[in-house]
Amino acid sequence: MGTAKEAEANVGAERDSNSTGDSDSPHVEAYTAPLHRKLKSRHIQMIAIGGIIGPGLFVGSSNALHLAGPAGILISFSLVGIIVFFVMQSLGEVATLIPVTGSFTEYASRFVDDSLSFALGWAYWYLWVTVLANEYNAISLVIMYWTEVVPQWAWIIIFWLFFLGLSMAGILAYGEIEFWLSLIKVISITVFFIVACFISGGVIGPQKIGFKYWHNPGAFADSINGVANTFVIAGTLYAGTEMVGITAGEADNPRVAVPRAIRQVFWRILIFYVGMMFFIGILIPWNDKRLLSKESKTAQSPLTIALSDAGLGAGASLINAVIVVAVISAGNSSLYVASRTLLFMARNGKAPRLLGKVNRAGVPWVALLFSNLFACIAFLSVSKDAGAVYNALITLSGVATFIVWATIELVHIRFRNGLKAQGQSIDELPFKALWYPYGTYAALAANIFLIFFQGYTAFLNPFSATDFVIAYILLPVFLILLLCYKFWKKTRWVKVEEMDVWTGRRENFGTGGDTWMVKGKKGPLNKIKRILVG
Repeated sequence: MGTAKEAEANVGAERDSNSTGDSDSPHVEAYTAPLHRKLKSRHIQMIAIGGIIGPGLFVGSSNALHLAGPAGILISFSLVGIIVFFVMQSLGEVATLIPVTGSFTEYASRFVDDSLSFALGWAYWYLWVTVLANEYNAISLVIMYWTEVVPQWAWIIIFWLFFLGLSMAGILAYGEIEFWLSLIKVISITVFFIVACFISGGVIGPQKIGFKYWHNPGAFADSINGVANTFVIAGTLYAGTEMVGITAGEADNPRVAVPRAIRQVFWRILIFYVGMMFFIGILIPWNDKRLLSKESKTAQSPLTIALSDAGLGAGASLINAVIVVAVISAGNSSLYVASRTLLFMARNGKAPRLLGKVNRAGVPWVALLFSNLFACIAFLSVSKDAGAVYNALITLSGVATFIVWATIELVHIRFRNGLKAQGQSIDELPFKALWYPYGTYAALAANIFLIFFQGYTAFLNPFSATDFVIAYILLPVFLILLLCYKFWKKTRWVKVEEMDVWTGRRENFGTGGDTWMVKGKKGPLNKIKRILVG
């Protein structure tokens, strides 16, 4: 059992290890040098938004509408949104107290079993590499709205090099880039919502739409089957909300930044995601041939379709430009999370040591390069129909997301049990999860249910072996990773009395250097601003 003195020693050691002083052995320092803690509160706020608003919201929502219909996507995205809320509450409680770069991957090792940390780390890395491949595929689909002269593989290569160069700039550059790109996305979506109201009411466009597409072709595309198929899409599109836990390790003042971001997640989900599903559901029929589906070779964003049909061709091109911005932001974030996960794994003996190397700017460049190389699975879309590949990648990353979220809830439950066993008062936590334990247990059960339920349509007549493999292949892979590591390393279940709930706590923080986030004026407009952009 840890002690307060041990905690102070650990905090001091961590503070020393995060100094930027020179080392007598540059070769050794490259494998042990810490990441730089330069993310300010405003960066964390906008990264939390950027993690939610990715290209999937603009492009993946097209496939969701095609599969489930307007009412179906509202149901699936609302239910998964509730799960995300409780997952973020759980993660926020632990990450605010123990802000480490390994985040829930490290928590799994300390509070549950080291073998779970190994399997979770690789699953989470795979999730973000798959999301990155999704983004390469998405940009190649969307860019063809303007031209098909440049081949799809060329666009993937261009953005592959661009993302890599952007990620090498360092953590402060990453934070600043995400801040401004996320701000552009927030403003653009807000403007679209306003325009969508005018289009639906007939103020803009040739006709008054209202809810006519809910009646013809209907509110549901394939009844409960369509809703089931869109759960994995919702999971993939919501992936990134948990990024706050990763950024906490490089935050200047996590006890301020993390709770602030966590508390606003619910409203951002409600406004940006459920709001987006509502508006595209009333503006576009789910059987529109331009929507992304398995048969698609190219596809348009639902936003682009809606604006084009309303006679706003320039607006449609502008939305496509915003999607490109979203891809840049999401690609930047995907590489950030994938590389930090690999760095933690490499420095804890769960990945090749070479992947734990950083440069003088604190950038894990080897992990970045390795992750981006693996994302070249996006080139599969060149040899096959892009829509089919996009659908498979979405499903795989969606299942990985549910596995990660379920593990976060398990870690939170074990963390609370450890605090209780070691006589730690819950009242001393800087941030407490709302409605614990009910919300945590409910979210754990819901994630486990969705892991199995999302692929049940593969069993319908006729049975689809391909859909079955795509839906469930990650489950045996995850179990194999966990069991092999457990037997190889002879790991054991961590007893609550022996849990390390001290290492990584930070009591002394920087000032934040962040005048943008100071307490400001009160009023309805400022309250809306705080909800949207922090």
